[in-house]
Amino acid sequence: MPFAKHALGKAPRAFRLFGAVLRVACCVLHGFATRALGLTRNPQHAARLVGVVLVVVLVGCTRSEPPADLVLVNGAEPDSLDPAIISTQTEMRIVKALFEGLTRLEGKNATAEPALAHRWDMSPNGVVYTFHLRTNAVWSTGQPITAEDVVWSWRRALDPITGAEYASQLFFIKGAEDYSTGKTNAATGKPFKPEDIAVCALDPHTLRVELIGPTAFFLDLCAFPTLAVVPRFWIEQHGDRWLLTQPVPSNGAYTLEFWRLNDRVRLRRNARHWDAANIRSELVDFLPIKSSTTALNLYETGAADVIWDKNLVPNELMDVLGKRPDCHKFDYLGTYFFRFNVKRKPFTDVRVRRAFALAVDRQKLVNKITRSGETPTSHFTPKGMGVYEPPDGWGYDPEQARKLLAEAGFPGGKDFPPFHYLFKTDKLDEQVGVELQEIWRKELGVKMELRAMEPKVYYSAQSALDYDLSRSSWIGDYNDPNTFLDMFMTGNGNNRTGWSNSIYDNLIRTANLQTDPKKRAALLRQAETLLIRDDLPIVPLWFYAGVNFFDPKKIEGIHANLLDEHPIHTIRKKK
Repeated sequence: MPFAKHALGKAPRAFRLFGAVLRVACCVLHGFATRALGLTRNPQHAARLVGVVLVVVLVGCTRSEPPADLVLVNGAEPDSLDPAIISTQTEMRIVKALFEGLTRLEGKNATAEPALAHRWDMSPNGVVYTFHLRTNAVWSTGQPITAEDVVWSWRRALDPITGAEYASQLFFIKGAEDYSTGKTNAATGKPFKPEDIAVCALDPHTLRVELIGPTAFFLDLCAFPTLAVVPRFWIEQHGDRWLLTQPVPSNGAYTLEFWRLNDRVRLRRNARHWDAANIRSELVDFLPIKSSTTALNLYETGAADVIWDKNLVPNELMDVLGKRPDCHKFDYLGTYFFRFNVKRKPFTDVRVRRAFALAVDRQKLVNKITRSGETPTSHFTPKGMGVYEPPDGWGYDPEQARKLLAEAGFPGGKDFPPFHYLFKTDKLDEQVGVELQEIWRKELGVKMELRAMEPKVYYSAQSALDYDLSRSSWIGDYNDPNTFLDMFMTGNGNNRTGWSNSIYDNLIRTANLQTDPKKRAALLRQAETLLIRDDLPIVPLWFYAGVNFFDPKKIEGIHANLLDEHPIHTIRKKK
């Protein structure tokens, strides 16, 4: 990635006051596990908690900085806070608080509402949008935000040099894909230029956008971080180090107070934000915690107020934790799956890929490992998005799996070459890998190596196609099937399988030009059939069940919704 990976204030992890150490230790040693977690007096559970006491207390600091008003367990350390190049949910939670686009998603239903644009007009054919920017929208450093800033930010996100994995979110704009992919303009015989993108500033507060066709979810896209407006004046002045130079100008509800590696990202309320009066917490800390045990103990000891992800809670405790009033479960647009590198033998053979899919008992995986109400699935796109009805993929049929593997030249797994399964260093992902390893050994007679990597290395390996099979997941960016399906189009930065199918690409493009919802759904269904049945570069396993942990008696402003979207500016501790 060409832009800054880390920002401000590098410093070693510090310690809490010694008294805090004693309080936490005593709490654990005197039956904390039983009282706080609601567990039986299980020595293994108690040992688990005692073993992480020192880890818990390491997160604090001896500096004189004030405590945060809100502390959130956020998962892995961000790789960047540049809206154009971020790609993970942990990064997006922070960036959405720092940088806004024309719209933002509200927290109750995750639908688009006005942000930098206070209103917009749409042409009768749904192709041209005219956005009217707020006259009181300014950067946190005082400079006005203009329509030209939007134009520049979107061009930057589409510039191949930027390397935005989500550049395709802008491809619904006329000329955007042509420029971003380096196509040649037939009229001039030269590559498309940034000026060929159909986005223009009519005046400092009016923006005109022309799409390639009607796009029902375009306003939702305008809330996505890739389309956020970034400070041109600051980036042109500081280049790749713009996130390293204080004070970083922001236009969101918060400003970046500091980013201390392996400790926290701290945000402060943006007093110059157009909606500053409704920002409910002054200081917010995001803790980069990967260990589910550490995350749970931070939460239980009061060092953290919210745990966003179920993966940040030990899944073996979910049978008990899931019954507590601070465990909030909800329907969620997210799919857990694994992908093949279709460029590597023997996974170049679709019969092999189908055999691996047919050998997996998804219900067993869910019952044994996840334990939070996840729904096993053979299709990739969750149900419930408009009129779309996804097709069925390959179910559980180990006998057919063995037949296909034999047809591919590997009867009983004989002569099947060594291969590995790539996953992030995460306990649940490791458990899934171990279970798949045993399933494929038992049902197909093949031997698989497990390969765990730190998140940053893992994503790099996926992008470079340096894997055989890989653990994967996808969370919908907006409530439409396209957010699940367009990522496997040729050239999409999130494809990461080596798979390319021009029929699939054309089906997606044609579907998104349709104004009839049923005709559009039929085309998308054909595309998904190619993806999860005919060509099978991926194998869906289950749909996520959304899980958040917070005490409703202490925290307000968090609402369950399909996208697990929780604007930070709406959340606060109750007084």
